[in-house]
Amino acid sequence: MTGGKRAALTGGGIILVAAAAAAAIWPAWFTGKQNALVVYCAHDSVYADGILKDFEAKTGIPITVLYDSEATKSLGLVNQLKFEKDDPHCDVFWNNELLGTMDLANEGILEPYKGSGYERIPGKFKDEEGRWTGFAARMRVWIANKNQPAIKETGPVPVPQWFEANPARCAIANPLYGTTLTHFSLIWQLRGGDVLKKWYADMRRRGLRVLAGNARVKDAVAEGVCDLGWTDTDDCFEAIDDHRPVSLLQLAESAPAAPTPDNLKKMGLYSGPQNYAIVIPNTVSLVRGTRHRESAERLIDFLLSAETETTLAKSKSRQIPLGAVDKEQIPQQVRELSPYVSVSYDLRQLEQARRECLAWLKTEPQ
Repeated sequence: MTGGKRAALTGGGIILVAAAAAAAIWPAWFTGKQNALVVYCAHDSVYADGILKDFEAKTGIPITVLYDSEATKSLGLVNQLKFEKDDPHCDVFWNNELLGTMDLANEGILEPYKGSGYERIPGKFKDEEGRWTGFAARMRVWIANKNQPAIKETGPVPVPQWFEANPARCAIANPLYGTTLTHFSLIWQLRGGDVLKKWYADMRRRGLRVLAGNARVKDAVAEGVCDLGWTDTDDCFEAIDDHRPVSLLQLAESAPAAPTPDNLKKMGLYSGPQNYAIVIPNTVSLVRGTRHRESAERLIDFLLSAETETTLAKSKSRQIPLGAVDKEQIPQQVRELSPYVSVSYDLRQLEQARRECLAWLKTEPQ
């Protein structure tokens, strides 16, 4: 094994690895596991591990899984799959976001599969060709320190003026990776690249903290190093469960309002800009060239089932089901988040914005 990887075997044939982005996984890594279903997983191992072990127990299908690191969330494994395109080692890719998965689909690395799980997921959260399907979403939110009384929420969308005025007391994760890259891509789409570039440069010049991951943002706010930050619902709930002094505030991005004719204004039909919640699903895909197609399809259907979505909703990560589930089995906090799914932006539209935004971010000093 090369590239400074460290691997530790755990029960059930599952391997935990801190994977360096785009580092090679040599065939020796698979020695003695020829019959195992190989899964690359960007979702946190603390939540994914039990689900994959449950699948092993119920089906008798052994799994070997490679997990991504926190700092390079999702992008590391996306690059790994590109590196292995002509000689794939992976059978199923469980990503914890969407845009990187779409990139793989467009490069021909993923293979269509529409099974029972595909059918229960709404159209906004799946590929029309069946190359990927979303499930169990997180949402982008503000995390605020309760000891900073100036930060308030008014209505369904928190006012971001405090964030704009006090960047030295605020934090975001590195936008090169994970859900912050999705967030930046959405701003690029709605506001334009020039606006985002100017805003980011100004915020960094005035002290905005750019940290190594959403968990670091959560910790900085919980410890009082920062007062406000962008993160995901799972990290925010983790801090709340640990009785840390934080609160979760709804975060939305808005498209600029188009000019409204005077006659429509007089009729009261002007409602201002459209606000979009940022709901980011997990995705699961079949890797082209899989050597274990039947087993891979069974795992994909298992991950897309109401059972798995309910399990993830009841976990500490409180993930939001996208398909129909028994609402009585879902925690109240998740039920309160569920309505935002219908007013979320269709992230499938961000393909071009992500490419352009990522190309720019790669030129920015880190």
